[in-house]
Amino acid sequence: MQKNLTPRLIPALLAIAFSGAASASGFQLYGEQSASSIGNAGAGSAASAENATTVYYNPAGMTQLSQYAISAGLSFVKTSFEFSNSGSNVPGFNNSGDGGNGGGWSVVPNMYGSMALTKDIYIGLGIGAPYGLKTEYDSPWIGSPQSNSFEIKTININPSIAWRATEWMSLGAGVNWQKIEATYKRTASAAVNPANGQPVGITNCAAPPPSAAVAAVWAGCNTPIKLNLDDTAWGWNVGALFTPAPQTKIGLAYRSQVKYKTSGDINASGPSAAVNSTANSSASANIDLPDTFVISLSQGIGENWELLGDISWTGWSSIQQVDIIRTSATTRYASGTTAQTLDTRFDDAWRFAVGANYKLSDAVKLRFGLAYDQTPVPSAEHRLTSLPDNNRTWFSTGVQWKPAKDMALDFGLAYLYVKSADINNNQSASGRGLVKGTYDDSVWLLGSQFSMGF
Repeated sequence: MQKNLTPRLIPALLAIAFSGAASASGFQLYGEQSASSIGNAGAGSAASAENATTVYYNPAGMTQLSQYAISAGLSFVKTSFEFSNSGSNVPGFNNSGDGGNGGGWSVVPNMYGSMALTKDIYIGLGIGAPYGLKTEYDSPWIGSPQSNSFEIKTININPSIAWRATEWMSLGAGVNWQKIEATYKRTASAAVNPANGQPVGITNCAAPPPSAAVAAVWAGCNTPIKLNLDDTAWGWNVGALFTPAPQTKIGLAYRSQVKYKTSGDINASGPSAAVNSTANSSASANIDLPDTFVISLSQGIGENWELLGDISWTGWSSIQQVDIIRTSATTRYASGTTAQTLDTRFDDAWRFAVGANYKLSDAVKLRFGLAYDQTPVPSAEHRLTSLPDNNRTWFSTGVQWKPAKDMALDFGLAYLYVKSADINNNQSASGRGLVKGTYDDSVWLLGSQFSMGF
């Protein structure tokens, strides 16, 4: 029976888990792995080990759980990316508006389970989405040649093992099978007159062509371009948990890079078949998703309070640029030529979080958290319309209700204040114009989770 269910289950999980929009900086999904983590702004993530979500945050924490433990939840993400133009120059699209709100709602599920094989050896399995991104503008808009929408979806399947080496130290490790899908949409730029920087005979690509003589140019600047890429790859993770005192837990966790060699296709679907034929081809791109390191603290105070801390590092500098390479010829371009380069120049980033839990009663626990999350985007010149990210501050709260001793329902709520993000991205040399202005961004994050130990 299990063998027959698996081929049906995995595509269903992919369809849901792929619907991700990043709450952490860059396009990382951090709090979405656990509603209890949302309530604490991610503080104590590698040390708390209070339910089966520790399979993701620190597999060594499984030794703190019951013989059998399960956790399952949903995280709802509401992003807002509103662009205000202040000096953009995108020939043919300057009268096309600011694109509305590029954010929206997304849903990210998670499922975890662990089991004790012996008193000191535990195994576990986690299914989640560690990375995700979704931006979508009202098209056409002034930045259409740079992007109309961009979506990154991942799913991570993470079998793990933990060993209680001593009464005060546990070690854990896991392997990660990960799948990525990326969909990027933009509008092709028209042929530009070098004398005035405008499309030949065209002042507004959204309007009908002014004459038959420039109809082909108009068709070019109204051609939607869609890139689809996907791949699967492997990674690994390790963790350690120390309990030097009865109410003190210190967690260390590391997740490796995941290196993708994606493949897919570029598809043009404009009003001119001749224009479309110049763009349509197969394509590939190499993407190295970053490694992460976390150190966490959980400190109990008396019977009711628990203080939490977290410092994490993400090696975003693994993504300096993404070269989209044509792997088949078109009527204009040879195989092996670069269709486009996403010039990210990402920097490594740090995240700092503090939190607290207060046990109101045997059945109710209140959660609080505050975090500062550093963006990997280095400057306005390298900020992309598809990723208008900036430094974020988390304000989090949550509640846990235990209807029975070994059963818990968690709800977490976080508001992420995102610093206004200036953009000054000049791709005029590639015909995609200058997008200059400011983004007003924010994120709401709501999580629900059921956990049980038995």
